[in-house]
Amino acid sequence: MAKTAGMGDNFYVAGNDLSGDIGSLSRIGGGPAPLDVTGIDKSAPERLGGLRDGGIDFLAWFNPTGAHPVLSTLPTADVIASYFRGTTLGNPAACLVAKQVNYDGTRGTDGSFSLTTQALANGYGVEWGVSLTAGKRTDSTATNGTSVDLGSASPGAFGLQAWLHVFAFTGTSVTVKIQESSDNGAGDAFADVVGGGFTAATGITSQRIATAAINVERYLRVVTTGTFSNAVFAVVATRNATATVF
Repeated sequence: MAKTAGMGDNFYVAGNDLSGDIGSLSRIGGGPAPLDVTGIDKSAPERLGGLRDGGIDFLAWFNPTGAHPVLSTLPTADVIASYFRGTTLGNPAACLVAKQVNYDGTRGTDGSFSLTTQALANGYGVEWGVSLTAGKRTDSTATNGTSVDLGSASPGAFGLQAWLHVFAFTGTSVTVKIQESSDNGAGDAFADVVGGGFTAATGITSQRIATAAINVERYLRVVTTGTFSNAVFAVVATRNATATVF
């Protein structure tokens, strides 16, 4: 794949598309904290992986009808934040179950007014995956989405995690779920990933799910069922390459 710039990216928080008000993301990172376990007989550090952590730090331009009413509440409950590297199906995306810890304003001498926010991981760390929707997707009825090729057969019984943002909804409920196939449905028909269905949504919401340690096949797609006339949503998933414990 060719190198790309960060143009046309999207950023979602708790079922809200804040992309148009986000000026920059200064950090999308995390990983296990290094534990120094160096013995006195060593001439270089020895380290083990400790607690998994992560965070997304970003700057928002003040918009009283956009990002401000979402971020200024400083919710005490977890929020889900998702960064989409472009809005092409199958592009990388980073997701985080987080605590929003601040919303700090800066009024520049040039007259600009911006606010910085940290979303710090709570329980899972930053998780990189692939977008199973091309940014935001709009369904007006039950729909089988286009599949994404993960590029290889299942690496083993390691399961997956997935994230959902619902931005707008009209109807009774919509169930968003992930289906899999080993050959894009040519001979192996798409079937529901066991544990790959989100809780039915009835309005703006965000969710994270995780399957058991199962084999996840090469091709994934997002399907919707339910009674609705408008559902605008986005989905990210990551297939674990090794055994993962949270």
